[in-house]
Amino acid sequence: MKTSELQGAALDRAVAKCKGYESDCISDEWKYSTDWAQGGPIIEREGMDVLRLDVGWEVTHPVARPSGYGPTPLIAAMRCYVASKLGDEVEIQEELE
Repeated sequence: MKTSELQGAALDRAVAKCKGYESDCISDEWKYSTDWAQGGPIIEREGMDVLRLDVGWEVTHPVARPSGYGPTPLIAAMRCYVASKLGDEVEIQEELE
């Protein structure tokens, strides 16, 4: 699936994968794309830049240089984070698509 299209549980799962969790480990507690307590520290640690656009949000990564776009800053940031670690395409379990 395209990283730019990830959302919900699939996006949270991809973020967890970037953080080193095993691919068969799934947790309902992962809410990186909706909970600032989980996603905010990633934005800070990675030094991401957040920009409000007329139609959503853009987040850029200072080192890897990918951008993430989304309807909220957290969704845009987590898409950017996943792109910086896993690339523009990721494999996810079918039930998460």
